[in-house]
Amino acid sequence: MEEKLQAIKQEALEQLKMADSLERLNEIRVNFLGKKGQLTALLKSMKDVAPQDRPAFGQMVNNTRARIEEVLDETKKRLEKAALDERLKTEVLDVTLPARKSLMGHRHPNTIAREEVERIFIGMGYEVVEGPEVEYDLYNFEKLNIPANHPAKDEQDTFYINKEIVLRTQTSPVQARIMEQGKLPIRVIAPGRVFRSDEVDATHSPSFHQIEGLVVDKNITFADLKGTLEQFARELFGENTRTKFRPHHFPFTEPSAEVDVSCFKCGGKGCRFCKGSGWIEILGCGMVHPHVFEMCGIDPKEYTGFAFGVGLERIALLKYEIDDMRLLYENDVRFLKQF
Repeated sequence: MEEKLQAIKQEALEQLKMADSLERLNEIRVNFLGKKGQLTALLKSMKDVAPQDRPAFGQMVNNTRARIEEVLDETKKRLEKAALDERLKTEVLDVTLPARKSLMGHRHPNTIAREEVERIFIGMGYEVVEGPEVEYDLYNFEKLNIPANHPAKDEQDTFYINKEIVLRTQTSPVQARIMEQGKLPIRVIAPGRVFRSDEVDATHSPSFHQIEGLVVDKNITFADLKGTLEQFARELFGENTRTKFRPHHFPFTEPSAEVDVSCFKCGGKGCRFCKGSGWIEILGCGMVHPHVFEMCGIDPKEYTGFAFGVGLERIALLKYEIDDMRLLYENDVRFLKQF
């Protein structure tokens, strides 16, 4: 057995010395160390060795395997280096060829618009906060003064996961979560994705973005709301921008209003962009409803506040004069390169 083991070792080393390719090296490895290799077969015949000699024989087999594997690794490194040297001799690098131009990405129009809005409100002392996109019905509706029988809870408008969980239809649930924490005063904006069961067209999408604003403190009035939104409009659309507040209704604010800005294309004279009216609607707002305060654990007799919500896509469409909302999501490089 010992002579046979020595012969296998000698033969393996001779073949490794003569190996001239990685393919040949692999054949030698399989022939000697594989499942059906010579060394493996010899190890299986250990049952024919006397019991007292088996430990010594096993040690010899392991030493032989280790030596063959060591020479295998050395030969492999030698052959790989030789192959690399040969390839470097035949390959020529022409340093005069023009380099490949790396195409750099850039911010999406929505991102540009969101960062601009955030910059304006951070400059006014607001904090940027976030909330979950998959929301409880409690926060999306009930804590915002929208009871169970309210039309806004119609399944045609809301994506329901189950009776208690929905895809949020607005970013207003964030204001309920922030007020519930009880850390007053509050001055925050909450940008995020929202979902509604709308058909896709030039001005609608089942998934879009809003930015919610909320201020809660003592002695906050509607005049504070007007001043804030007038300053926001001037910074976003230009120093000469004027605002107009129209009475409206939102369940979670009272009184409520919709806000128009003077057309920044024609200066309010009337043009195709503003459909001849001289005004463009941009957002909804109002004073936080006392019942919303109560449900969120804030005393409405001591604190007041205002909230507003603006559609991010609407800001992007207006600011960059885009006439079809679908362009924002179709990933057409020709469109995106303009920004």
